[in-house]
Amino acid sequence: MGNSALKAHLETSQKTGVFQFTGKGLPEFPEELQRLTGNLRTVDLSNNKIEVLPAFIGNFLQLKSLILNCNKLASLPDEIGKLKKLETLNLNGNQLQQLPASIGQLSGLRTLGLSGNRLREFPTGLGTLRHLDVLDLSKNHIQAVPAEVAALQAIEINLNQNQVSTLAPEVSRCPRLKVLRLQENCLELFSIPISIFTESQVSLLSLEGNLFEVKKARDLEGYDKYMERFTATKKKFA
Repeated sequence: MGNSALKAHLETSQKTGVFQFTGKGLPEFPEELQRLTGNLRTVDLSNNKIEVLPAFIGNFLQLKSLILNCNKLASLPDEIGKLKKLETLNLNGNQLQQLPASIGQLSGLRTLGLSGNRLREFPTGLGTLRHLDVLDLSKNHIQAVPAEVAALQAIEINLNQNQVSTLAPEVSRCPRLKVLRLQENCLELFSIPISIFTESQVSLLSLEGNLFEVKKARDLEGYDKYMERFTATKKKFA
């Protein structure tokens, strides 16, 4: 990265609180950003070649949005949990296999994007994120949705294009869950917990591309109750 280009960006960022440097082939997170820990609200370093997120990321206490889509991150430092004001964390298109437990300390987080990584297990420990609205786990290798999912506050969970064959009935206990996307997984019809239809708040359940014909789901007990929620929601947004 040319020093002059970086310098110009740093000067602008000092005034705007936004550092955006995308698609520049950056091999690492710019150390020079440490000068702006008190200023920055948004950092977008998408479409680079960053392999390591340094521990000093924990010093950006004013950060509200951290966008690192399409890099080469294989892990995250524990220090990321210090970003209490962070509302958006987008890490789509990286090589993450797991998340540090400290992610559960991001008390302001509303959107967590983890699409297109290498996660094999549903990340538990996110139930402490009281303001989480959207959790995107699409295009990973997740095989099961565990009972711990009940603690999640998310309004939307996207699990499209995984390998999910087991869905814990506790998913119906997610207090705010309205949208559950499970397209292109490995679910059998009998793997769908009836409680999602009868007891949950879910008003949009996407099941296309699994191991059964979607129309057969209409015969499941409680499906009509789900359709009432679906129709009511549709009317609201019509």
